[in-house]
Amino acid sequence: AGKETPDSGQFSFKNDIKIAYLGQNPDFDEKATVRESVFDKDNPTHQVIKAYEQSIALASEHMDAQNALTDLISKMDELNAWDHESQVQQILGKLGIHDLDAPIVALSGGQRKRVALAGVLISKPDFLILDEPTNHLDLPSIEWLEEYLHTQKLSLLLITHDRYFLDKVTDDIFELDGGGLFQYNGNYSRFLEQKADRQHNLEQEVDKAKNLLKKEVEWLRRQPKARGTKAKYRVDAVEDIQKTAGQKTTTDKLQLQTHSRRQGNKIAEIDHISKSFDSKQIINDFEYVFQKKQRIGIVGPNGSGKSTFLNILTGKLQPDAGEIITGATTVFGYYQQEEFPFKAGQTLLEVVKEEAEYIKLGNGTEVSASQFLQHFQFPPSQQYKPVDLLSGGEKRRLQLLKVLVKNPNFLILDEPTNDLDLITLNILEDYLLNFQGCLVIVSHDRYFMDKLVEQLFVFEGNGNIITFPGNYSDFRESDLADLVMQADKPAQEKKAEVEKAPEPAVEKGNKQKLSFKEKREYEQLEGKIEQLEAEKAVLISEMNAGDLEHDALMVLAEKIEKAEKELEKMTNRWLALSEQM
Repeated sequence: AGKETPDSGQFSFKNDIKIAYLGQNPDFDEKATVRESVFDKDNPTHQVIKAYEQSIALASEHMDAQNALTDLISKMDELNAWDHESQVQQILGKLGIHDLDAPIVALSGGQRKRVALAGVLISKPDFLILDEPTNHLDLPSIEWLEEYLHTQKLSLLLITHDRYFLDKVTDDIFELDGGGLFQYNGNYSRFLEQKADRQHNLEQEVDKAKNLLKKEVEWLRRQPKARGTKAKYRVDAVEDIQKTAGQKTTTDKLQLQTHSRRQGNKIAEIDHISKSFDSKQIINDFEYVFQKKQRIGIVGPNGSGKSTFLNILTGKLQPDAGEIITGATTVFGYYQQEEFPFKAGQTLLEVVKEEAEYIKLGNGTEVSASQFLQHFQFPPSQQYKPVDLLSGGEKRRLQLLKVLVKNPNFLILDEPTNDLDLITLNILEDYLLNFQGCLVIVSHDRYFMDKLVEQLFVFEGNGNIITFPGNYSDFRESDLADLVMQADKPAQEKKAEVEKAPEPAVEKGNKQKLSFKEKREYEQLEGKIEQLEAEKAVLISEMNAGDLEHDALMVLAEKIEKAEKELEKMTNRWLALSEQM
């Protein structure tokens, strides 16, 4: 991207190639507005579109703006800018950018990232470089961006930890490993297969070189000491063999092993909580009882209240009504989106020692704070380094360490995948799969969610929270996903859809006809209700057998209760559709 220069060699583009670059932390003119930041001041078409958008906003109130709008429409015609203008509107809308006159200085980090992403997409580059583009985007925006990049005629070079995103938009993977660059044809799934083959071949090559090196060293020792009498080509060959034999064939792994506190029967209970800010309802009369070893994901559009919910759950924020009741043995570990407020000049070792001098591991042994840092890939040479000098990913890893060092048995992770590399992510996933406590995750990383959660809290908006059995992919394939995506659309977009929608057909008695989708749902519900009734009967039969332990009976009772609630929900929906027919 031209931001840094190599020590040797060069990198060049053809003169007619237009390049756009999105960094992890984009630079802005702090005095500029969103409108000024997303439109290229050197692009005549962009400047006309910018003026046109501004005039539309003012035309209803000022006659001068109306006159200017007439001239701008002519210029838009001359530049054939209408298609580009509609794409600009789509990009801004999908990325949740609606106030173009907002000052950059007033935006959060996530909002700035979305504005910068909109700017590079609007510029229509030939070569697009993206560094972690999915950070700070919600799930609908990520899925839209996937589809957009997949259909654009451009060359794309990106760094991302989002493995589904890599699968969808990439044709080649470059891997940086040990100072070398390795190229793999195909997407991320294909990369994993080819990397395993490369590692296997490298291990065989290194083993072969080690055996050969041993023989060559023995030969050198047997020869006269005078270097000139030895075959020079064999002496030189030994140096090459040493390089091959000295290669690392295994990747250093981040070992997350902490002692998990014992958890009693009562974990936590959400007792009819509600929360609103001003006139906006965030949570409306939500109740839930957590069970042992539950794995729950939270999904919903930005601004729907996910982080507020977590803050209430951990006691950082009080609900307007209701309460959170926690068990006597429940210890929360809360990994937040925001960085911890590290003290200026504080070293890594000092950060960990604030929590504990010695940390108990999963196998019962205790290690010092310094040894624990090494488990997290912070070697002794780095432990006296000020936290201020760490990279974004290293700070996130240290933040995770601070959470786990307290040995929680109820772990809450708010966007834990941001700024973590894939290697760390894979190892974090392995740790969480073996975690014995309760787990609640908010994440836009669909792969991460699919691998770890078994149930979802779906934030629909307007305070409504629905419990959904299954992971994110299960939810995405359900009818409920369409409702949540609709909730994510801005009011003006919904209004436009309503205005465009045809008048609904009305039967006698003013009853609205079922849509094709509703008819299909009605037909499928009958089969689902029948299947669920059969499953419930099997569960009741198992419970009545009389040969089960108390814990097993409790599990069956919970499953029956869950089935009954689901049956009631399905039956009510079937009756509503039946009446409508």
